[in-house]
Amino acid sequence: MSKLKIVFLGTPAIACGFLKDLHTSGHEVLGVISQPDKAKGRGLNICCPPVKNEADRLCLETCQPASGAELKETLVRLKPDLCVVVAYGRLIKEDALRVPGLGFVNVHFSLLPRYRGAAPVQWALINGETRTGVTVFWLDKGLDTGPVCASSEVPIEPRDDARSLFAKLEFKGVALLREALDDIARGKIIKKPQTGSASCAPRLTLADSWLDFSLSAKINYDKIRGLSDGPRARFLIGAGAKRVAVQVLKATLAPEPAAPLPHAANGCVCAIERGKGFFIKCSGSSLLIEEVQPEGKKPQKAYDFLNGLRLKPGDALAILGNKGTEAQSDKGSKL
Repeated sequence: MSKLKIVFLGTPAIACGFLKDLHTSGHEVLGVISQPDKAKGRGLNICCPPVKNEADRLCLETCQPASGAELKETLVRLKPDLCVVVAYGRLIKEDALRVPGLGFVNVHFSLLPRYRGAAPVQWALINGETRTGVTVFWLDKGLDTGPVCASSEVPIEPRDDARSLFAKLEFKGVALLREALDDIARGKIIKKPQTGSASCAPRLTLADSWLDFSLSAKINYDKIRGLSDGPRARFLIGAGAKRVAVQVLKATLAPEPAAPLPHAANGCVCAIERGKGFFIKCSGSSLLIEEVQPEGKKPQKAYDFLNGLRLKPGDALAILGNKGTEAQSDKGSKL
């Protein structure tokens, strides 16, 4: 097996495990490409991408091109046989795709062509899927449309959230990528066209985060677990200038409480479980809320949150119908 000369492209923490494994794979990592540093937080401090920090720790050359032209120039200088992409976060133009002799392989966290786009893990959970997977595929000019090199299925358990599912997919994906690279190094180039119905997983926005308790508890629970790694599912309470956005950090699709309040309206507290949380009425069922974070405050147990508001069964907790543009104009959109 010949040794491949590889350039790695990635940005967030999920890509770091792939870079670490690639560094010990026996192939040569010529350099690492990540997105430019960005200002984050209320202080707008300049922060390096996690992949850049990891590359520095591994003593690998790191480049952060600000444009497609700079990216191409970097690749021409490094002269890789192959480029490996894991959550780089930018579309790569055709002229750059042509630089490495073998092209680009990309690790995507779904079974393509399902969930093409920036947030496949989150949307799979939001949509209540019971299975997903990892696909190593060859980049072309489209958005996640290139031929498949290798793929592996991963089950989604009822208690999985975005963080636990990302961990499963990273573990499976690291092994799958190593096998794929070894096959490519042996001259085994697999390029299978994607088959089946395609679906999209666009980047999440604040408008996607609002819970709707006029829908079922299952739909709201799936949104909570899908957004557990951000931008966090939330609802509004209060009125006028006193409106506050409340993020839901933990919830359970629990059995109905022993003595739910009969005829409670959607968005109302229908039962309280002492020391644990409260049940909020949804369409045809209820959802146990266990941990929340009100705007401007630290995370807290849902039971303590309810006590602080002095709410009791039958009281309205959530404002219904305040999603999308209206909710984003609210001060809660700062969360």
